[in-house]
Amino acid sequence: MQVERLEMQGVLRLSPARFGDSRGWFSESWNHKRLQELGIKEDFVQDNRSWSASVGTVRGLHFQAPPNAQAKLVQVVQGAIFDVVVDLRRSSPSYGKWMGIDLTAETGQQLFIPAGFAHGFVTRKDGTEILYKCSDYYSPKAEGAIRFDDPDLGIDWGIDPAKAILSDKDARAGAFKDFQSPFA
Repeated sequence: MQVERLEMQGVLRLSPARFGDSRGWFSESWNHKRLQELGIKEDFVQDNRSWSASVGTVRGLHFQAPPNAQAKLVQVVQGAIFDVVVDLRRSSPSYGKWMGIDLTAETGQQLFIPAGFAHGFVTRKDGTEILYKCSDYYSPKAEGAIRFDDPDLGIDWGIDPAKAILSDKDARAGAFKDFQSPFA
């Protein structure tokens, strides 16, 4: 597995090896021991799947506050997304900044997101499905969201924000300027 450290501290792009033959390919997408050797110490306790019917579906920006903060390991199993993280760690030099990468089923690349980040994505293909591991269980009391098109964040999702397909909850998400980060 290849690991690339990205511009925000702790955010990693993982490229699992693929072994192919005339039948197709095989890849080990998660190996607790191997990730520990690479410095990813989180114990993942929950897997989540998300399927989106249409291009332009935005999910996020979501996070869980301490003590239920979640690290995530995200992969696309069908389709493609532009995956975005926003640093919510007050002491971080990249606090309030964002970065995004393309993830596709074709490449099999994964994104490791440590706790302390908001996470979201926009679908690039119809029928996109993602699978992601979480280091803590979902807790409704700990969940939070920041508006995907917040002007203070200035995220370029690559779509017209007025045409984004959102859940009612995401459409009501708060502004970053009003956010009081629970992450040190």
